[in-house]
Amino acid sequence: MSSRFLTPDLAQAALDAITPAIAAQLASPEVSGLGVLHLVVLDPSVPCGDGAPEPRVLLEHSIGNRARWDVDYADYARRKALLSWRHRMDSRRLQLLEPHRLSTDDAVLWGGVWLDGLVVAASGAFPIWDECFSMMAAVQLRARAWIAAEAAR
Repeated sequence: MSSRFLTPDLAQAALDAITPAIAAQLASPEVSGLGVLHLVVLDPSVPCGDGAPEPRVLLEHSIGNRARWDVDYADYARRKALLSWRHRMDSRRLQLLEPHRLSTDDAVLWGGVWLDGLVVAASGAFPIWDECFSMMAAVQLRARAWIAAEAAR
């Protein structure tokens, strides 16, 4: 089973819509040292706490030249997404305000967001920008899913 209204195609369209804005910002060394970003979108129909041991990835999307990656930004983004999914909050908030909730296996990275059950995480830019780009994606996803739901009514 997967989300009725947030499909992989809808998620891809949402990320394609914001990619030019993100790519333009990634060119700034104050935003990203390498000009790269990887985004992970989790399937919101798999909530934490309903017996699911792991979230399901709905879509992954890279921006910039992956040959420039100096670490596995996809793995970092997945680990940030897992934090936000498991704790139902932005990973920044968890890392900075509730570090006592972290387990020994948790990433100590932030840049993932939780918005109305939508989890998006980014890696490749500086943490505040990873969070910004994750939130841009989450808001775009929420809007497009709402439009799809309205069309089905």
